[in-house]
Amino acid sequence: MTRPLGRRAGGRAGSQARAGARSETPVRTARYRNLTNSLLRQPAFPDDRVQAIHDTALRVLQDLGIKVLNGEARALFKKAGALVDDETLMVRIGRDLVERSLETAPSAFVMEGGEPERAVQLGGDNVAFVCVGGPPFVTDIDRGKRPGTLADTRNIVRLSQHFDVIHLQSPNVEPQDVDLKVRHLHATECQITLSDKPPFIFSRGAPQVRDCFEMMRIVRGLSEDEFQAKPWCYTVINTNSPRQLDVPMCQGIMDFARAGQVSVITPFTLAGAMAPITISGALTLQHAEALAGIALAQIARTGAPVVYGSFTSNVDMKSGAPAFGTPEFVKGAFGAGQLARHIGLPWRGSAATASNAPDEQAVYEFLISAWGSLLGGVNMMVHAAGWLEGGLTASMEKYILDIEMLQIFAEIFQPLEAGAEEIGYEALAEVEPGGHFFAAAHTMSRYQDAFYTPLVADWRNFETWQRDGAKTATQRANDIWKKTLAEFQPPPLAPGRGEALQAFIERRTREGGAPPES
Repeated sequence: MTRPLGRRAGGRAGSQARAGARSETPVRTARYRNLTNSLLRQPAFPDDRVQAIHDTALRVLQDLGIKVLNGEARALFKKAGALVDDETLMVRIGRDLVERSLETAPSAFVMEGGEPERAVQLGGDNVAFVCVGGPPFVTDIDRGKRPGTLADTRNIVRLSQHFDVIHLQSPNVEPQDVDLKVRHLHATECQITLSDKPPFIFSRGAPQVRDCFEMMRIVRGLSEDEFQAKPWCYTVINTNSPRQLDVPMCQGIMDFARAGQVSVITPFTLAGAMAPITISGALTLQHAEALAGIALAQIARTGAPVVYGSFTSNVDMKSGAPAFGTPEFVKGAFGAGQLARHIGLPWRGSAATASNAPDEQAVYEFLISAWGSLLGGVNMMVHAAGWLEGGLTASMEKYILDIEMLQIFAEIFQPLEAGAEEIGYEALAEVEPGGHFFAAAHTMSRYQDAFYTPLVADWRNFETWQRDGAKTATQRANDIWKKTLAEFQPPPLAPGRGEALQAFIERRTREGGAPPES
């Protein structure tokens, strides 16, 4: 009988044949490349309250408006029928304009990879995991916390390429040793030469975006028309809560929409700080800001792919610091998922922690956040591996610990078979009362790959573990990321494309690159 994807655990990404056998080489697998979340969705609100939040968000946009700092964006809004005051920079967006935008935004789409098997589906029940994105620092237990470098960026891209439970590349670490005028060139070059997964592109002004789009076309071998016909890359747009879209973020929405590429429009609404202190109020603000960005994308190009993003949590009211893995974060994720489904768009959520070390707090906050997003129906879970210190630091060890948890989630998604062979009457008949199933035919035919084999967890007894060095999970994770990087091989590039890419980077560097716009 054919078994469903994920029920046989042999050859898991980065796993060993036996728990504790840490000397074996991690094995690649395609089993985690396309995941469907089979879990029931957990609502935060009755349907009428979801509608009330949606209606209030529309009222906010129509009566209160949103401040739009980008002149071209204001002009587009005005042409589409919004009320624009160029002196105050306020834009009031009518309900009809928002509703037209929601009708044209695709409910699901495919982001193309360098190879067909790397394509990522977003929307519906599909779920994609993305590692940490954007911290200026990196840490590991050997060297401690330090500014991120281009070498660190490359290493995290390599890890993201290796583990198939990571589906999209990300900005991971900001390379502080690379000037901002050319950082976009090198960060993009890392992603598209060391990986064939869909990459993240910075939206820090039109010149940088044009450079990165050209790099994508070179490496993927695409004409302008071919590039614009399908989504090949994505960016993340963060609004300036409360109720403001700045210049580069508006420009990014317009640039990506016009090119047919993906904007993940994500308000960062911290309850009690940049948003009302109630989670319902914070979600209302989040919804209004996201709708404004979605409307701008659809005005710029009808049918442009967008993702409804959320990053609603609370703050520590004693210090003002963001808090993650809290009950409020989970409830906010449930509510955000409902709102995304209400308007029929793919939803981006997160898995985060405020811990300063890859310790117990980091693990339980990650798991609480991740469960909130997954039960909320997330389609794109960002910061799913390596996030630390509220997003200021990427941890190499936590990256590996998180991969273990993501692979376990991927296994949980797989449905249980309950055919005659699985129910196992013959096995029950074979074993006498008081016996055991270790040597039963049913066991012997399945034991090598019946269960998930862990990447990090050590299931050996205390004495064996102690004789082998008594390493903690964090120490074992340290060994795994180093070994993975030592054995990494990048995917091949088509002949001539690598040279063409390097020639483009060298030319743009000589020309002075492109400083970020503000």
